[in-house]
Amino acid sequence: MYFKLYKDTAGYWRWTLYAANHRKVADSSEGYYNKADAQGGVNLVKSAGAATPVVE
Repeated sequence: MYFKLYKDTAGYWRWTLYAANHRKVADSSEGYYNKADAQGGVNLVKSAGAATPVVE
């Protein structure tokens, strides 16, 4: 599994969680103005599996 951190078309940061087969498992329900805030959302999800890498 891995996370993808990216900017959407409106310029907000979002994240998506993908399974090992590259299928989308989850994504952020909101856009974040700051990258650090989006990373905080990722960290909340990662608390269930801290070994999941983040891909930007």
